[in-house]
Amino acid sequence: MPEVIFPGPEGRLEGRYHPQKERDAPIAIVLHPHPQFGGTMNHKVVHRMHYAFYNMGFTVLRFNFRGVGRSQGEYDQGIGELSDAASALDYLQSMNNNSKHCWVAGFSFGAWIGMQLLMRRPEITGFISVSPPANMYDFSFLAPCPASGLVINGTADRVAPPADTTALVNKLHEQKGITITHTEVEGAGHFFEEPHLDTLIGTTTDYVKRRLTENSR
Repeated sequence: MPEVIFPGPEGRLEGRYHPQKERDAPIAIVLHPHPQFGGTMNHKVVHRMHYAFYNMGFTVLRFNFRGVGRSQGEYDQGIGELSDAASALDYLQSMNNNSKHCWVAGFSFGAWIGMQLLMRRPEITGFISVSPPANMYDFSFLAPCPASGLVINGTADRVAPPADTTALVNKLHEQKGITITHTEVEGAGHFFEEPHLDTLIGTTTDYVKRRLTENSR
């Protein structure tokens, strides 16, 4: 697993980078959950999501937000973390400037950051938002949401209640020109304990594969 260190706004950021042999392979970044509640790039959901994208032919980068692991800086309420994510995407693009598809996947806090990154970067063609904490963070910046994507959460999520996620998705459904796919995994909690993690990865893989064939027509 190639460890990488790349420049962020507050110093070095630590990541794991998995390139494909194809020069024009699609690229994806994966964003981890809340740094103050044990979130790191090695969280099982983030780790599995990383490999799911790699196995679909993506060049993938996951990394630690500022103040986590060997990444420099300290927690910044999401503002600095968004800058970290932008720096990670810059780094990934600098190594893969022939890529035609760019995806962002985020889990929990990382889903909130990922959706903000989506608003700033028109080159992002798709997103995966896992357990977005719509009850804790304001998602109203998604007006309009610039790309189609998958929102996936568990029906037994006590951290980010399903009703709040559904309300967020319903708002996004009102926009024309994009398609938000919403999947609820029956019985899964916020952290997708087994066997729900396999369902999460399977659903994500099916969705991304379908989108890639649609985009290449």
